[in-house]
Amino acid sequence: MIRPLSGRIALVTGASRGIGYATALALAQAGAHIVAVARTQGGLEELDDEIRKAAGTTTGGATLVPLDLKDRDGIARLGAALHERFGRLDILVANAGVLGPLSPLSHVEPKAWDEVVAVNVSANWQLIRCMEPLLQQSEAGRAVFLTSNAAHAATAYWGPYAISKAALDMMARTWAAENATTTLKINLFDPGPTRTRMREAAFPGEDPQTLPTAETVAEKILPLCRPDFMQSGTLYSFREGRFLDA
Repeated sequence: MIRPLSGRIALVTGASRGIGYATALALAQAGAHIVAVARTQGGLEELDDEIRKAAGTTTGGATLVPLDLKDRDGIARLGAALHERFGRLDILVANAGVLGPLSPLSHVEPKAWDEVVAVNVSANWQLIRCMEPLLQQSEAGRAVFLTSNAAHAATAYWGPYAISKAALDMMARTWAAENATTTLKINLFDPGPTRTRMREAAFPGEDPQTLPTAETVAEKILPLCRPDFMQSGTLYSFREGRFLDA
């Protein structure tokens, strides 16, 4: 069996469920060692069990990191630990995000606003700060940030989420531009409507069976993580099945 990511180290945030869980499992099945980050210990342990089953062994598995991404010092400690253990990072999949309140901007409470910005924007900025040196130690570092069409659609009542994703998009593109002459490739991935808890919370009346599964979406994230993937600073739309700015 060909495992194109054999020996590579992949960090996935929001790995305890949904697209993050499915992507972590897909990367592991392709041969990568997974550094799985999430707040939910139980979900991480379930992922570890699935990775062990897929590998056909009770040893190995993933490195589980129970961490609230609002903890900037925790992200810094994680970067230091990865440096000490592996000396590099080959893949970063920045999947974790929160929906936040769906309400008029003038009705959003400061605490709710701060949480959305902290998780969807500031945590990813801290990941960039702490993981870039490790990614640059890889001969083919790859970073993928999960975004949303909401970032470009100025839809009423979606302000905190849409604004945070627009900021994330610009941050990823700026980082890609700064690495234009390095081997590090940075891209955005828009999964579109997917059968996840976040989607259910946003559209409670929607039939989830009409939506693609997280596993189906994860299959399309995998190519962006491969060392032979050479595009950078682009946005892939799962729904359209193409790079929108390629």
